[in-house]
Amino acid sequence: MKNVLLFTNAVLAVAVVILFVLVLGNRTCQQSGEPVAMNDSLCTARLPIAYINVDSLLLNYQFAKDANEVLIKQEEDSRLTFNTKARQLQEEVADFQKKLENNAFLSRERAEREQTRLMQKQQELQELEAKLSQELFAKQQKVNEQLRDTITNFLNEYNKVKKFEVILSNTANDNVLHADKKYDITAEVVAELNRRCMKK
Repeated sequence: MKNVLLFTNAVLAVAVVILFVLVLGNRTCQQSGEPVAMNDSLCTARLPIAYINVDSLLLNYQFAKDANEVLIKQEEDSRLTFNTKARQLQEEVADFQKKLENNAFLSRERAEREQTRLMQKQQELQELEAKLSQELFAKQQKVNEQLRDTITNFLNEYNKVKKFEVILSNTANDNVLHADKKYDITAEVVAELNRRCMKK
């Protein structure tokens, strides 16, 4: 009885192996609708995944470059506005110190009023700095959202034709540690995004 079970299991194992070879031996792989023949039961077709190098995309996508220039200009303008007002305040404080040292104020109340005015001005300068920083941050958020939307909307359209299962983002080799260059669609995506950008 034991020998019969062993013989039956061996026959079943051989049958499974033969069935496996027959099924996989005649199968083809599909990539973009084109069948690719298999060699020794191994599929050599490209997997339905791709990745985009985000650093390269941001450096070469015209919308991203333009948006970055706008942000840099706003930051420079904010810094110039703040520095001009800060310099004026510094000069007024230095003038106040000289007057105080030379007893140039007619009365103590007059000196205290001037000191209060300068302190108020310093408070306003701090509020201006916070306001300018907040405005710049809000602008950066808006630009990032627009950029993300343009890329996401483009990829939705792009993938209707390409039919990738997964498109990964790769920033400074953080997400994709190693991949064949055939999975990198960055150049193609940037070219198409720039072509669309030029139409607008």
